[in-house]
Amino acid sequence: MGLARPAPWTRTGATSELVWGLCAGSGMNPYQTIVDLDGPAYKCSCPSRKFPCKHALALLLLWSGGAVPDEDEPSDFAAAWLATRRKKTVAGTPADITATGEEDQAIRERKAAAADKRAQERADRVASGLAELTEWLRDQVRVGLAASVQAATSTGAGLTSAVAARMVDAQAPGVAGMLRGLSAAPASGDEWPARLLSEYGMLHLLARAHERLDALPAGLAATVRSRIGYTTGRQEVLSRPAITDRWEVLGVRDLTDGEVPGRRIWARGLDTHQSAMLLTFYGPAGWQDPDAARVRAGAEFRADLHFYPGQPPMRALIGTRHGDPARAKPPVPDGGIDTMLADYAIGLEQDPWLTTWPALLDGTPVPPGDGRKTWNLIDRTDVALPLLENDSLWTLLAVSGGHPVTVAGEWHPDGLLPLTVWLDDEAVAL
Repeated sequence: MGLARPAPWTRTGATSELVWGLCAGSGMNPYQTIVDLDGPAYKCSCPSRKFPCKHALALLLLWSGGAVPDEDEPSDFAAAWLATRRKKTVAGTPADITATGEEDQAIRERKAAAADKRAQERADRVASGLAELTEWLRDQVRVGLAASVQAATSTGAGLTSAVAARMVDAQAPGVAGMLRGLSAAPASGDEWPARLLSEYGMLHLLARAHERLDALPAGLAATVRSRIGYTTGRQEVLSRPAITDRWEVLGVRDLTDGEVPGRRIWARGLDTHQSAMLLTFYGPAGWQDPDAARVRAGAEFRADLHFYPGQPPMRALIGTRHGDPARAKPPVPDGGIDTMLADYAIGLEQDPWLTTWPALLDGTPVPPGDGRKTWNLIDRTDVALPLLENDSLWTLLAVSGGHPVTVAGEWHPDGLLPLTVWLDDEAVAL
């Protein structure tokens, strides 16, 4: 669908109950499109007689793909429509009469009850979708991976497209995104069945964890909710306790393979040694979080960081800044490769679906040769770590000159993606 991409949309946003945006059409004014996720119900100012219209469907696709930013409050036009829909929930209170204190309390109680009802309805919808996902996963194992891939290829459909669409309907966009990422698995080279089966297992684990959500520890429950696609508003995050520190920026990675360009920034507290990941997306109105988008590797800034719920605490938002960014000294790693992998293992204990981990290491980059089939980073204890191949590895090798250097990057299950290397006191982005 041509509308299911960021270009025609402006002022998009989402809360736990609404998704909205303005879509450019053939007229002078853009169409106001709103979706009530708890209905589901739709509103669009376009002249289409279809319900839902193509704009509402496209907006849902954008939202399910992570291309709609989370907001704390709906926009003016979305809030006005929602107020009209919710008006009946305040039964017996005329809109033009100022309520007494008792009426205010009654209104708050009704609104809280309505919010609880919507939350339960969504939880039920997610649970139903995940039950279907569990059955689908069992079917894949019953018929065999090769047979399921062949069936999807012969029909011209993606391996996971249908079940991913069902997860969108079930309001589990995080699961839908994980499923879409598996469509390319059969073309990923040797041993693809093992990789695909492993991912199926992680999806099954996520579905089972959601079944026991109320019995899980608070941190793990928050992680499960985040992986499934429940959102946490910006203001809710900023209301959480902050960690104040001087944060050194270790690496910046531009994310260009999704519907909406994004940027991931890795930082570390100089005093607390707490790792933090800042994530922002670029839409028609610019960067979602301009303060985060401006920071560069090799800088430091003193600020309050507020972390999203979940474990281990990693993703954060910048709160109050305490001064302007400054140039940082070259970072000092906390240990070698074995230490980093041990820390990652602890992270996996807390979040079994964790696939990205910050790495700061001293080591020597070594290209393939002498029996080595891949690039490696070798630390001072001769422990080697595979490097994910890309053009920047030659820059890394040139900066190192064949000697140990400090490298920051992202550790993934299949290797290390280097993002920054230090040449004396200078941070070189890779």
